[in-house]
Amino acid sequence: MNPSIKDAKVRMDKSIEAFRSEISKIRTGKATTALLDGIKVEYYGTMSPLNQVANVTVLDAHTLAITPWDKSMVQTIDKAILVADLGLNPVNDGTNIKVPIPPLTEERRKDLVKLAKKFGEEAKIAIRNVRRDANDHLKRQEKNKEISEDNLHDFEDEVQKLTDEHTKLIDEIIDHKEQEIMEV
Repeated sequence: MNPSIKDAKVRMDKSIEAFRSEISKIRTGKATTALLDGIKVEYYGTMSPLNQVANVTVLDAHTLAITPWDKSMVQTIDKAILVADLGLNPVNDGTNIKVPIPPLTEERRKDLVKLAKKFGEEAKIAIRNVRRDANDHLKRQEKNKEISEDNLHDFEDEVQKLTDEHTKLIDEIIDHKEQEIMEV
């Protein structure tokens, strides 16, 4: 396999992983610790991810529980969740924080589906950019007589096949997420 194609595959796979990570943060009406992944709190002067200063668990389908390792962090974590503007209202009892996940309205569900599709489109653009880079690199190799014209066409077909596979995977992930979001 041509190194340009290998590199393209690795970069496309990374785009898919970044997309999966991004889309996992979209609320589906069920409690998941991924909802709080993007939240950072100030811990001894340093901004740290929430999961590095507290234990985040799912209590039930509609509640998350946060147990800070340092009890003095309760107020800071509570404030960070509110500031993150996720539509969540944490309840703290002085030592632990419970985060009830409110049920989604129909309008909010449609907004979340649009957001998922937007992330999907961004991921597809990233995939197409990788395809363009790989094809440019292959054309340079052909121009420098490192590969033949026939090889160039075969390799470009391979890159297109990779692009199609990854684009199809993004569509499948979006469809699955849409079903999850619209499920009442």
